[in-house]
Amino acid sequence: MASSRRRFLTTLTTAAAGGAALGGRAGAWSGPAGRPAAPDSFSPSELLERHMTRPVAAGAPGSAASAQADPRMPTAEEVQSWYTDRRNWGRWGDDDEKGAINLITDEKSAAAARLVRSGRKVSASRVFEPSQQFIRKSPREGGGGAVSDYYGFIYHGQTVTHIDALCHMWESDGMWQGRDPDVEVTTQGAFFGAIDAWSDGIITKGVLLDVPRHRGEPHVTPGNPVQGWELEEIAAAQGVEVEPGDALLVYSGKDSFVRAGGEYGGGDRPGLGVTCAKFIRDHDVALLGWDMMDARPDPYGLTFPVHGVLFNYGVALLDNALLEPLAEACAEEGRYAFMFMALPLKVARGTGSPANPIAMF
Repeated sequence: MASSRRRFLTTLTTAAAGGAALGGRAGAWSGPAGRPAAPDSFSPSELLERHMTRPVAAGAPGSAASAQADPRMPTAEEVQSWYTDRRNWGRWGDDDEKGAINLITDEKSAAAARLVRSGRKVSASRVFEPSQQFIRKSPREGGGGAVSDYYGFIYHGQTVTHIDALCHMWESDGMWQGRDPDVEVTTQGAFFGAIDAWSDGIITKGVLLDVPRHRGEPHVTPGNPVQGWELEEIAAAQGVEVEPGDALLVYSGKDSFVRAGGEYGGGDRPGLGVTCAKFIRDHDVALLGWDMMDARPDPYGLTFPVHGVLFNYGVALLDNALLEPLAEACAEEGRYAFMFMALPLKVARGTGSPANPIAMF
């Protein structure tokens, strides 16, 4: 039983990321297997120093060549540096488990509340249909009764709207803060960077960037991913500023893409390119919400082109958000900033949580 549960954990991590790793970079932890002797003996800042002096690993042979057709595309070395030299490991303390959510101060949340004017509320969650739902009716005397139900589901993946905890993913250098996932994540759950680190809720200013409206197209298309400089252009065109601690919601038109016959899954797909990671770090975003995720294939051969903001920068990820209604509401309201609320369940040792994020105007 124990070995099968370990296989389940490994398989689930790979499946949630969308399948096999791209390129030649390792996706599994290859560092030391032992837990540090004491919390103060583990230093993310020391790890960063070592990584900064390490030779830059090349991507898949020839994979970055096509990216250089656009002079704005970075070199493979520049991309690598975003996820090594600019990590947030140790920024809020070596044992921090909140990551960039630390940027959402009480003052930041209070300022977000002042964005509420009309009280209009828009959900960014898709309808949740559990894989298993068992119903039990219980009769009561006098003809009354009650019903209860059991849900069985895996929310990670490409269907359920959910928030990824910082422990959810990692690469060869480790998970958030450089921790060893073989130590911190067991068949009993996550013991570092779990979802209950955000149990007070994520309440901040939300900013939606509408890529299809800016492009004049119904949705983002394969082979033309969203780029970081494009997000800058969209923010300027919409008259909105992405500030530290904001929740950034990038609308790419997934539902329009699917209605047009496109298939959105774990293989090749439209979405966000790795240059969006630089935009996220430059603006100190606290949460990224998206309807389309990492564009594939990635020209640099990265396993997690944009998902890497989770374990490198500590940015919470709101996966599979339903952003089409919110994009319509923003256009009708004439503004793209609002109060944003995401309240994950307080799941002990959980790697994430289903969520019903709300934007309030």
